[in-house]
Amino acid sequence: MPNTFHRVGNGPHPVLVLHGWFGDARSFEQIEPWLSGHAFSYVFMDYRGYGSMQETRGAYTIDEIAADALALADALGFSFFSLIGHSMGGMAIERIAACAPERVRALVAIAPVPCGGISYDTATRRLLEDAAGCVDKRKIIIDRSTGGRLPSSWIEWKAAYSATHSSLEAFAAYFRAWADTDFSNEITGQHPVKVLVGEHDPTFNAGLMAQTYLRRYPHATVEILKNAGHYPMNETPLALVAAFESFLADTTAVANTHYSSAL
Repeated sequence: MPNTFHRVGNGPHPVLVLHGWFGDARSFEQIEPWLSGHAFSYVFMDYRGYGSMQETRGAYTIDEIAADALALADALGFSFFSLIGHSMGGMAIERIAACAPERVRALVAIAPVPCGGISYDTATRRLLEDAAGCVDKRKIIIDRSTGGRLPSSWIEWKAAYSATHSSLEAFAAYFRAWADTDFSNEITGQHPVKVLVGEHDPTFNAGLMAQTYLRRYPHATVEILKNAGHYPMNETPLALVAAFESFLADTTAVANTHYSSAL
């Protein structure tokens, strides 16, 4: 069953964009005006239990997200595409690439949860588990993940947005999905990967990516975004677009070169 989605651009390079735990398909709106629609076709999709799929129930797993994303790509006629994933969506794009490696051109992982999940201490895990039913705890998580440096009004908005645009059932289940899922033994590492992390993100930072992405993907690079925490699409939208579009443009050039050589 294809997800609800919206599209930005009609360029020849399709890109599926997957949101994070606190987002939905519309949570990238601050970058949308600056995307190169003539070069790329960006498709922003909802998961079951989020956004326009909020009333759609499911298993709320990473495998389900990957299967729904591939079904959406099929429905749109995308046989070969790139992937962008933020946070939980970063794990989901790895799963898609593992399930259908021949269809994936490149991956952009933004402050991603690695494919091996995350082990938290007892207190932190309890905070994350309790966030489903408590907006104040969502605010604490958002504030911590952005370095405790952003306006309280934005923290409140982000927490309220997540509560309004996801079902409690889905939000709770997806925490266990991204924290406890591990398919690291299925990674082939064949794809080019750009990992983008905020300098103020205390958890999903360059150190974690060195232990995960850089070890699993020979063609991976990590870039630190200045003045950003866990939500660069909100904090530094222009820098984020510049970083991933230059990478995707390079992969387009490489793919075109290989195609010309084959002829």
